[in-house]
Amino acid sequence: MSTTETISQGTREPPPPPRPRPRSGTRAPRRTWRQALRRDWQLYSLALLPLLFFLIFRYLPMIGNVIAFRKFEPGGSIFGEEWVGLRYVRMFLDDPTFWTVFTNTLTLGGLTLLFCFPLPIVLALLLNEIRTRRLKRFLQSVSYLPHFLSIVIVAGIVMQMTAIDGPINQMLKLVGQEPTPFLQKPEWFRAIFVSSEMWQTVGWGTILYLAALTTIDDQLYEAARIDGANRWRQIWHVTLPGIRPTAITLLILNIGTFMAVGFEKVLLLYNPLTYPTADVISTYLYRMGVESSNMSYAAAIGLFEALIGVVLIGSANLISRRTVGTSLW
Repeated sequence: MSTTETISQGTREPPPPPRPRPRSGTRAPRRTWRQALRRDWQLYSLALLPLLFFLIFRYLPMIGNVIAFRKFEPGGSIFGEEWVGLRYVRMFLDDPTFWTVFTNTLTLGGLTLLFCFPLPIVLALLLNEIRTRRLKRFLQSVSYLPHFLSIVIVAGIVMQMTAIDGPINQMLKLVGQEPTPFLQKPEWFRAIFVSSEMWQTVGWGTILYLAALTTIDDQLYEAARIDGANRWRQIWHVTLPGIRPTAITLLILNIGTFMAVGFEKVLLLYNPLTYPTADVISTYLYRMGVESSNMSYAAAIGLFEALIGVVLIGSANLISRRTVGTSLW
């Protein structure tokens, strides 16, 4: 070894001492909410407007539910004039018209959930099997388009299609059938409403499922093909389990809004002739509260509807967590 190498090795700085490792069982100090706010205040500021929106238009109006237990008179206090307890609750529980409306709501909500929830999954699976990119984009655009139409436009289309001189009755004439006033027949309202909901929402509902399909690992399909699984078995054992968390989440949200059947569309399509099957809680509330100025009675019914929605979404979340292990909270 030369003299120069010996000197250089002698003057080399010693390596830094190793950092002390944390003892087992100790945790790194957690950041407080003030530190997180100070560090990421730009990101938190983006949530300020949505939080204000929900606070002003969702939570503050809940204070008005107090008039369900107080007598409200137009021109008086917004919190009612006098305390009446459960008077209005007993009124709608003893009202046979309310139970007819309640039954219609359950029926329309159940039919809408039964037909409108699984169809986006089926359409997403079909679109996922298309290999031609242009055809796939064209079909997606066509299926998405009805979602962007106003409810008023959709109701107008339905009225024109089902009118006496509309296309449907014109086709019935060609086969020798008599024209039918569909929107004046109570037995036809549910079919018309549910079919229009399917046409308007099925395309838009596929977006989340198509996004979920892109997260499935291709190696799972390759392993299934090696095991001899055909395309149907790959869909059943790979694709459907891959989108199950998304489907369960959307199902819970749909069940939570089960009682809120489309108010605008029902209001535009129904008439006194179709009340026996078309009148739902939301339209009944509109007539009682706005047209009849019976705000306390309408508030009591609305509170009852909201409580049912909370029970439904809580029950659906609990059942989902215990059966498939997926839930919202």
